[in-house]
Amino acid sequence: MKPPGLAALVLALVCLGPSAAPAAPVATVEQPRSFGHLLGDVLSQRVRLPDGHDVDAAALPLDRVGLYLERRALRVERDDAGRRWLVIEYQVVNSPRTLLPASLPALTLATAAGPLQVPAWPVSIGPLTPRATFEQGALQALQPDRSAVPVPDDGPRRRLTASLAALAALLAAWGGWWAARNLYEARRLPFARAWRQLRRTEADSAEAWRVLHRALNTSAGHVVHGGTLPRLLAESPQLSPLAPQLEAFFRQSEQRFFAGTAGAAGPAPSLHALARALRDVERRHQR
Repeated sequence: MKPPGLAALVLALVCLGPSAAPAAPVATVEQPRSFGHLLGDVLSQRVRLPDGHDVDAAALPLDRVGLYLERRALRVERDDAGRRWLVIEYQVVNSPRTLLPASLPALTLATAAGPLQVPAWPVSIGPLTPRATFEQGALQALQPDRSAVPVPDDGPRRRLTASLAALAALLAAWGGWWAARNLYEARRLPFARAWRQLRRTEADSAEAWRVLHRALNTSAGHVVHGGTLPRLLAESPQLSPLAPQLEAFFRQSEQRFFAGTAGAAGPAPSLHALARALRDVERRHQR
């Protein structure tokens, strides 16, 4: 028997046709849950990539898949065993009115070692709310607003009251201390005492001049007159800014009490203004 010739082999291949070509292998796929999906859910397919089957993750573009699904960006992951998986995610982007079936599409992945087939996978997608309510009892079309839970305000109110009471007590204590301090200084400090006395005395009376003389003597610890004024200013330098007023005061005092010609040495200083200035300097120096 003669071996078949070339013409016979070609005839055999033509008869076999494309069905004789080997089919692409089906990949190992971890499919998502088939049921219970709603608007916004993400369904993930994990496709096992054998060695040598490298896939370009950008080969499948982001695209709408039917009315309810949209394919998201692909990525390649490795599990704890070092195996590579292609993760294909689909998101539910529409909500049906009733429960209905959908399908993750079948894919043919082009890899360096040949194509891989990913079979289709059926899933069910449900509505966010039923199309019609039960209209029984509290199951009505419109639900009332949830009542706000009352927040107890006893604690904050008590704390606010206690804080205000503490603030009032602090202000009262400070005011009492300030009044007591001023009263104490008015009785103890010579210029403060003189200022109180001058407020009840005629401004240009002889007693007013004596009051201020006594205050200067008490503050210095010795008798002060025009000749000893430099000593007073040296011992109490805080009074130096008032040196011109004090010099005028002693000149007028000497004319008033010893020469009997008040006013001849120039205009008399305001005893009230001088006493107030001396009191202020004394108060600042005592702090």
